[in-house]
Amino acid sequence: MKKVFSGIQPTGIVHIGNYLGALKNWVALQDSYQCTYCVVDLHAITVEQDPAQLRSSILYTAALCLGLGIDPKRSTLFVQSDVPEHSELAWILNCHAYLGELRRMTQFKDKAAKGEESSTVGLFAYPVLMAADILAHRAEAVPVGEDQKQHLELARDLARRYNNKYGKFFPVPEPIIPKEGARIMGLDDPAKKMSKSASSPANFVALNDSPELIRKKLKTAVTDSGKEVLFDGEKKPGISNLLTLLSLTTGRTVSSLEAEYVGQGYGKFKGDVAEALIAFLAPLRQSIDRWLAEPSAVENILKDGSEKARATASETLKFVKATLGLSSRGLADRAKAAAEKQ
Repeated sequence: MKKVFSGIQPTGIVHIGNYLGALKNWVALQDSYQCTYCVVDLHAITVEQDPAQLRSSILYTAALCLGLGIDPKRSTLFVQSDVPEHSELAWILNCHAYLGELRRMTQFKDKAAKGEESSTVGLFAYPVLMAADILAHRAEAVPVGEDQKQHLELARDLARRYNNKYGKFFPVPEPIIPKEGARIMGLDDPAKKMSKSASSPANFVALNDSPELIRKKLKTAVTDSGKEVLFDGEKKPGISNLLTLLSLTTGRTVSSLEAEYVGQGYGKFKGDVAEALIAFLAPLRQSIDRWLAEPSAVENILKDGSEKARATASETLKFVKATLGLSSRGLADRAKAAAEKQ
């Protein structure tokens, strides 16, 4: 089976857009790929974090992944900082990445908009660490949202650059983008993607939001002019986003939902979206809570996962270091191999 790699930041907030656009797909991929999933805590510290909260969020994020259906018998789940080979490979790749490539990264531009000079080098260079995450496990495919395609392209470029200089070793990873649900928009601003870093919690429905809070957020969700419940991404982005949410959480087609709400207006429609979300999230929350109640079991799974991940990443790093001349043993092995070919 092809190898898949993906990571999730331990922010403590995971919303319905994260689940429908990425995590649901993670679970499905286990049926047909060899999957490695990572809690990317080193990515999280590109911005300031409270240490105690970060430790708690790492465990919560791992429990969430397990609760949503990541099966440790079929997939490797680990914490990024437990596998230091990722960081060492990132430094090597930093020496092969170009400033111009990183300056073009739109996410850095967005996050550094308040002042590039005060932004950390880590925030600027974290796409290279993301590439190292992927290439350390020689992943052949990566599930990504539309906003991460640029970062994956950097990983692809670095893989090609290494292969061209030192011989083919890294697969050039392909993107896996869900056809539906890949881009759920903000409830308070349907022109922008739903985001856990949004300035207002009214932007998203978190997986651990209470039913009362979900109803409140949907009641205040931005809609459009008119009263018709119709899907039109340009003229009715708010209603179109809610129709997408209702379709994905009920399994019904958008056209059947449009037909059901003819003449009913926005009030009932938004209320029904809220109830559909509540019903959809209830079993997921129960499963997550069961794992949160067993932190030692979660930690054992992460320990086993880090051992598996480190075994793979260390072999990759050994080979890369040898090709660069960073290991005398590696140089000897290369010389021997070259001699045998003559």
